[in-house]
Amino acid sequence: MTDRSQGSVQPTQAAPNPIDPGVRIGHVHLRTADIDRVRAFYVDVLGFDVVAEARDVPGWGTTGDILFLSAGGYHHHLGFNTWKSKDGGPQPDGVTGLHHVALNYPTRAGLADAARRLQAAGVPLRQLSDHGTHEAIYLSDPDGNDLELAWDRPVEQWPRDAEGHVAMSFGELDLEDLLGSNPSV
Repeated sequence: MTDRSQGSVQPTQAAPNPIDPGVRIGHVHLRTADIDRVRAFYVDVLGFDVVAEARDVPGWGTTGDILFLSAGGYHHHLGFNTWKSKDGGPQPDGVTGLHHVALNYPTRAGLADAARRLQAAGVPLRQLSDHGTHEAIYLSDPDGNDLELAWDRPVEQWPRDAEGHVAMSFGELDLEDLLGSNPSV
């Protein structure tokens, strides 16, 4: 049985030896220049819970600060450390590495709440997109890590091509419509 909570797509090319379909991305661990600054953003603005926080923890041949955050009681969805990055600058453009982290909200109203929180905190929203499969708000965290805050439409509403493959789009998200969304959706 397909787990429709994550969506269902017909791949354009199936892997010859496919991974277990139950695999999920459990957490993302990012380097930060300043634990307090990143804590203020992810906890005070976005509303994540602090699961663990420690200072001067040994790791990777040095010591640094760590912060583990969760939404809803998972051991951690986001981890941060300063082991190799304390007081460092953001990753420059033009290098390989992580493009962005997507945080999926279970409801459209939840995404709208996130947009309101960001606006109230004066956080610039870089891009507002409607991808057909999902609505997305793109921004950067205090360390310059790019985030996508998203809400997935029900799978039955995803646009498909003639062969049944997902046909994502790159339209603009109507922020005013999102902000007026019904809290129960």
